[in-house]
Amino acid sequence: MADTITGPHSRATDTTATERVPTVVVDGVDIVYRVNGTGAGRGSATAALNRILRRKKTEKAAGVRKVHAVRNVSFTAYRGEAIGLIGTNGSGKSTLLKAVAGLLPVENGRIYTDGQPSLLGVNAALMNDLTGERNVHLGGLAMGMSREQVRERYQEIVDFSGINEKGDFITLPMRTYSSGMAARLRFSIAAAKDHDVLLIDEALATGDASFRKRSEARIRELRKNAGTVFLVSHNNKSIRDTCDRVLWLERGELRMDGATEDVLKEYEKFTGGKK
Repeated sequence: MADTITGPHSRATDTTATERVPTVVVDGVDIVYRVNGTGAGRGSATAALNRILRRKKTEKAAGVRKVHAVRNVSFTAYRGEAIGLIGTNGSGKSTLLKAVAGLLPVENGRIYTDGQPSLLGVNAALMNDLTGERNVHLGGLAMGMSREQVRERYQEIVDFSGINEKGDFITLPMRTYSSGMAARLRFSIAAAKDHDVLLIDEALATGDASFRKRSEARIRELRKNAGTVFLVSHNNKSIRDTCDRVLWLERGELRMDGATEDVLKEYEKFTGGKK
């Protein structure tokens, strides 16, 4: 579960430049998925109900297996840090991010957060049947911005996303957008507000080089405004350009935590080359 850290320093302006204020503490966290086995087939509703009842009595219920997605992970993140999460596919990066955001329960351990973590694309709850324009307003409100703040920043959000560069796409339903256009708009909405903790999953992999540069510059601004940024990416260049610290997860375990270049060098040896 995610808890709120309480203490005298609720904002970075209350601290001295030498103090390190924790924003996220992950303490011995395990995250476990339970997967229904395939051996039982479709079966009847009565049989399914009996399996559910048996599962509540024991974790060794037939037809259910545990997948340990994250294993005993611990770290502390501080205000002003940009932290990259790397690892091969299935290593638990996105799962850990969702748990920090409060969207997944933990099996063991605890997650403490100072302020409200915002997972890019989730807090901005965009709807495919609505226009981009309408989604900008709804997404901003969902993140806690006032209507006046959304109106003031609307054009900046649209310009930042670049989705109108080849037409008036902002007035079209989001279902007509490519996946890249939708991702850029989500990032642009999320980046319009300063966050205590911003969690980004592969957002910088979309768009052209110009958008990536804008995104990286905006992340640096968020850090200056006392936020903490987590970035999950398979693009090592984005990690190098954006993050000063890296967490390397492999098979759910925290394999290395340190300075960006030190961790990436070891990771690239492990994967057999740069990405």
